[in-house]
Amino acid sequence: MTQLLLSMPVLLQTALLLMLSNVFMTFAWYAHLKNLGGKAWWIAALASWGIALFEYLLQVPANRIGHSELSLGQLKILQEVITLTVFVPFVLLYMREPLKLDYLWAGLCILGAVYFIFRSNA
Repeated sequence: MTQLLLSMPVLLQTALLLMLSNVFMTFAWYAHLKNLGGKAWWIAALASWGIALFEYLLQVPANRIGHSELSLGQLKILQEVITLTVFVPFVLLYMREPLKLDYLWAGLCILGAVYFIFRSNA
């Protein structure tokens, strides 16, 4: 797996690791609302911290790899795109909440951010 990852372009390595890390973070931030709603908040916090550890084990290398070719601003906008890409299916499939048109508008705003942050290297 590591060899396969290292043979990919930096942007793809970064995006893949950020995607995986974001899956963990989305669960850490929101799954307790569904699964631990009846438990004390501190139990949910401890469970979330346990899940978030895996997020950091993927996110830190992703940012280190990505920063070799991307600016900090580009890394941040890439993370935001990935966040929305992971969040919408999570809301629909796991949390069973309805699709909202606002997700489309948010996505379009983020696409605008992608355009502006990646349009030049200056």
